[in-house]
Amino acid sequence: MRLRRRQLAVDTHDAAALRLASVRTRLLRMLLVACAIVLLGLATLSARGLEPASGQLLPGTSGVLVLDLSLSIGNKDYAIVRETVRRLIDEHAATGLVIFSDVPYELFPPGTSASELRPLLRLLVPRHGAPPVTPWSLNFRAGTRISAALELAREVLVRDKVKNGSILLVSDLITAPEDVPQLVRMLQELHRESIDVRVIPLSRYNNSRPIFEGLLGRSTIVSPSQLRSSQPFRTVTRSAGLPVGFLVLAALVLVVLAAHERFSGRLGLPGVGRAAS
Repeated sequence: MRLRRRQLAVDTHDAAALRLASVRTRLLRMLLVACAIVLLGLATLSARGLEPASGQLLPGTSGVLVLDLSLSIGNKDYAIVRETVRRLIDEHAATGLVIFSDVPYELFPPGTSASELRPLLRLLVPRHGAPPVTPWSLNFRAGTRISAALELAREVLVRDKVKNGSILLVSDLITAPEDVPQLVRMLQELHRESIDVRVIPLSRYNNSRPIFEGLLGRSTIVSPSQLRSSQPFRTVTRSAGLPVGFLVLAALVLVVLAAHERFSGRLGLPGVGRAAS
């Protein structure tokens, strides 16, 4: 013998009077569902900004490679510079290029394919124990101003309206003493504007590495051994605070769903027993 649930019907002679309420409830339900879908889509878009950056050397949508070509760069250091360029090419990165000593120069704008950097590999090779001779050698002086190079990299990112941009600095981190206060201010500004900065130091003996580590964190520094490794880089993280926009949208989704259940739910009737058939 099988038990079957009986359909419960309410006998009424006022069905026509309920038609308007039925249409109103159906429209309200459709409106609330549409609102929930829109809010859910907005919350999803907002959450995309919370995803960790990729494990590539140059994080973000596009960035700027900043190369130190000052006279303090040793011949062995250029091997690390070339490894950096090769890694960016292998990762098919999109990057601009700024070179500097005392004065910075923009060679490529952000968004340029890293394959365009390939000619640098043959230029950045020391000759007979002497520093490489490049088209910019005559314009560079002995002084080094890291802050000016970072400022130019920031300016080109802002100029080209690059969102989620980043800067990769390859330098011995030896800057002029009078440049230190300006370097501190520039790093603070980059931090406020949420521009990721990574640094590949070319020398263990420098005067500004503690500044980078103190203001941006030790994860900013990429060692040569990490550069040679095939493992992805750990994401550079910053304290960004609570994702207020995402939390507000998620709360609104819950409010809409609660309103749907409160005002558009089906009328609950007392249960009935099971009858044998």
